[in-house]
Amino acid sequence: MAPYPLSKQMTAFVDKTLSFNSADSRITGLRQAYSEMCRAFTPARPAGLHVVDFELDGVAVRSYQPPASGASCIVYLHGGGWVVGDLDSHDFICAEWASTLGVRVVAVDYRRAPEHPFPAAFNDCLKVWRALRTGPNKLDPERTLVAGDSAGGNLAAALCLALRDAGEPVPCAQVLIYPGLGGDHRLPSRSECIDAPLLSSSDVDCYHALYLQGTHHPNAYAMPLLATDFSGLPPALIAVAQFDPLRDDGVLYAERLNAAGVVATLYVGEGLVHGCLRARGQVAEVDALYETLSGYLAEKL
Repeated sequence: MAPYPLSKQMTAFVDKTLSFNSADSRITGLRQAYSEMCRAFTPARPAGLHVVDFELDGVAVRSYQPPASGASCIVYLHGGGWVVGDLDSHDFICAEWASTLGVRVVAVDYRRAPEHPFPAAFNDCLKVWRALRTGPNKLDPERTLVAGDSAGGNLAAALCLALRDAGEPVPCAQVLIYPGLGGDHRLPSRSECIDAPLLSSSDVDCYHALYLQGTHHPNAYAMPLLATDFSGLPPALIAVAQFDPLRDDGVLYAERLNAAGVVATLYVGEGLVHGCLRARGQVAEVDALYETLSGYLAEKL
């Protein structure tokens, strides 16, 4: 691995994360190791949250309701390369946002590859959004935003594209955290961060292959940077990590949104690596990222 100038705090986080790697390369082994790693970084939920699991249109979801929440809501789509991750893996960020922002958060447990390749996860996210819009709660799009990290950022962007194309109300904003959006393999970050900590360029290729299996010509709902029209999409905050092969996916997406007249804010997290959200309270650079995310969310909601 090439040297990456990480802070001591970030190096400790990376080392702890890597300690959960398993020699079992089967999908079941990867999922088990990922779940164990996530549990090790998941703190107790803040007091006062009402948390319940249920289904919307056949898709499992988890709702986090703070004591005095209004009509605002965040729909959260977890990362994990469309292969690992679930409602528990990102419980930490959903619970924190619900508690600190005083808003409802709904996390989506979409189907995962390789058992369920594209468009299964995308379809699940779209079904949940529509169910939230038309069900008993009837969430107001003007007070509901979509957020996601990594593969979840991909799904959040794809959801916005699909809603716009269908002429349906779009979320009030999209918050994408180190998203994978299908950028060309020749983008500079793919070579500059070819063996970056926690996600290498070959890892990206592997996850793409598992997600897109059988899809010979992926469309923009699979890889949003393939879109030809970025107008009419929600305003965006795109946060990218300095040492991440996906960094330039987010940079390019922000550029294309702004060129289409959509207000997009790009946050380039110096010293950050892919998957660093779990280092909350452990790494100063990650705490700075959370401040930016929380400020943007509070402004939009």
